[in-house]
Amino acid sequence: MLAAVFSLAIVICVVTSTPPAIQAAGNGTADADRGEQLFDRRCTGCHALDADKVGPRLRNVYGRKAGTVPTFKYSDAMKAAKFTWDDASLEKWLTDTDSVIHGNDMDFRVPKPDERADIIRFLKVSSGN
Repeated sequence: MLAAVFSLAIVICVVTSTPPAIQAAGNGTADADRGEQLFDRRCTGCHALDADKVGPRLRNVYGRKAGTVPTFKYSDAMKAAKFTWDDASLEKWLTDTDSVIHGNDMDFRVPKPDERADIIRFLKVSSGN
């Protein structure tokens, strides 16, 4: 019984400490179709799913170590990154790239949490997750 109460307390702590946009992207309530539309409108000037452009290709970005597309020329700061793209890192990145990696080459933000969640959901789905 004590173990069950402890486990429930941990789950409650994790869920309540996770920002809503990350919860939405991670739990499937975000809309991948809307995310695709937003991606097409807001991201394709610099990114594509299957080809490098000004930014690296983004298919399979979810779950990929940052700065590792072999055909893309990353900034030194990005090449030195030590994390894998997931809900939390993408949420933070799309909110403020410099808060994740100072000196990166991407100067773009998605200010609305629901739009970030939808784009993250689309990237997750397009990565097979």
